[in-house]
Amino acid sequence: MIKSNTAQLQSALGHVFADPALLRQALTHRSYGSPHNERLEFLGDSVLNCAVAHALYQAFPQVPEGSLSRLRASLVRQETLADIAASLALGEHLRLGEGELKSGGFRRPSILADALESLIGAIFLDAGFAAASAVVARLMAPHIAAIDPQASGKDAKTSLQEWLQGRRESLPEYHLVATEGQAHDQEFVVECRLKDGRHASRGRGKSRRAAEQDAAQAMLAWLEGA
Repeated sequence: MIKSNTAQLQSALGHVFADPALLRQALTHRSYGSPHNERLEFLGDSVLNCAVAHALYQAFPQVPEGSLSRLRASLVRQETLADIAASLALGEHLRLGEGELKSGGFRRPSILADALESLIGAIFLDAGFAAASAVVARLMAPHIAAIDPQASGKDAKTSLQEWLQGRRESLPEYHLVATEGQAHDQEFVVECRLKDGRHASRGRGKSRRAAEQDAAQAMLAWLEGA
């Protein structure tokens, strides 16, 4: 159930809602009832992308468009958003149906990431783009500060692909090896295998995509050290 007092959450966000109904809707999963947060999530996704693009544009004036696009993709992905939502203890405030509560939905990365986007959409409706953008910039600040502007901004799979293509080698294959843990807290194991069979690496993650990236990073490290 949602906490009766969301003052701590609003303080962590840096925004106090003029319209509490928007906050209530942003925290309501469709399993709980209507009005739920899916329309706000749709809106918040667009606001988030624009706000992150603006923050990156200002933070890295010398970085070209292609690299900025890759950096933005790394920041607005589910894993990053779920981490931010967890740091806000957002799951403790979500209104979930009984089934989602029993299955641990308040910890599920997809639900947390979607709820964060919904909150951003709600802030946009409550106070406009400037307020929503300021919240996004504050939440993303540690992640943006950790970016090395000298790095390519490419994810591991892209870097591995370019490494192999540059040597006229075939692209690797990714295979799901295992899915471990309970439904509400699963971990995926993926294998990245070179086409010539000389090496295979494994990666883990809370999503298949994250596991593939982890496996690609391990493969790239092996190739560069071989």
